[in-house]
Amino acid sequence: MFKKLPVVVAVSALLLTACGQNSNTATSATPAVASYPMTIQNNGASITLAAKPKSIISLSPSATEMLFAINAGSQVIAVDDQSNFPAEAPISSLSGFTPNLEAIVAKSPDLVVVSNDIGNIVASLTAAKIPVLVEPAAVTLTDTYSQIMELGKATGHSPEAGKLADSMKTEIASAISSLPKTKTAMTYYHELDNTLYSVTSTTFIGSIYKLAGLTNIADSAADASGGYPQLSPEFIISADPNLIFLADIKCCSQNLAALAARPGFAGLSAVKNGNVVELNDDIASRWGPRTVDLVKAIVAGVNKATVK
Repeated sequence: MFKKLPVVVAVSALLLTACGQNSNTATSATPAVASYPMTIQNNGASITLAAKPKSIISLSPSATEMLFAINAGSQVIAVDDQSNFPAEAPISSLSGFTPNLEAIVAKSPDLVVVSNDIGNIVASLTAAKIPVLVEPAAVTLTDTYSQIMELGKATGHSPEAGKLADSMKTEIASAISSLPKTKTAMTYYHELDNTLYSVTSTTFIGSIYKLAGLTNIADSAADASGGYPQLSPEFIISADPNLIFLADIKCCSQNLAALAARPGFAGLSAVKNGNVVELNDDIASRWGPRTVDLVKAIVAGVNKATVK
């Protein structure tokens, strides 16, 4: 069952990971054949893998999706309690938000993948002689491609990683090319949950909307500097966005009818015109292979609104 973390916790985690972005240099251009022992520069440290990992633990839903998408799923022995995709991922009680060293070590992994160093877990696992890769929250699509390539290299699946990254680039470019050529950019509101948390254009999610040429109303919010401002109903009503994207349909049962029932929201242009796009909560909060699906959903929403 899907379990939505409180948005404040989720936002805090995203802020932590965004601050810890690593500078991977891998690209999809020339995937190399895996050779072990292997040393990878990751998150400011040299990570050595003695042999091809056969017992991987992923404590990041995005990393889990990447691992399975590059055909490294058979090497994954456990994933965290939020890694609910793909269906065959061996979900466990392990947590990426409160990692338990003893529980992780008990599973005897030969590689652990995390999205941030909560509770100094990286140093603790390193002291236990367990290699750790930190794959923090992406800020741009380039970060996503770099992480896919790094996981491909580490797991012995560089060719598959290269194909995945190239396929994502092609599909995203194709979707964006289908957008209408308009002189005036449409405005949008992206809703993280029904307490009106949103994202700005400086975030990974915001960068995807920028690809579609949309203008984010949250960028002018009073507390926009952190990337995840909580908007007021009055702010949204005043901004009157052309499009509304809901990333809280699973956690909070939000949809067009729910929006229309909010005081003052029935008069919003997006609500009156039916330009409310329901997004899969998980896809809209991760930076893995299914980012392609997020792009396609956004493009479909823009194209529908333009036709109207």
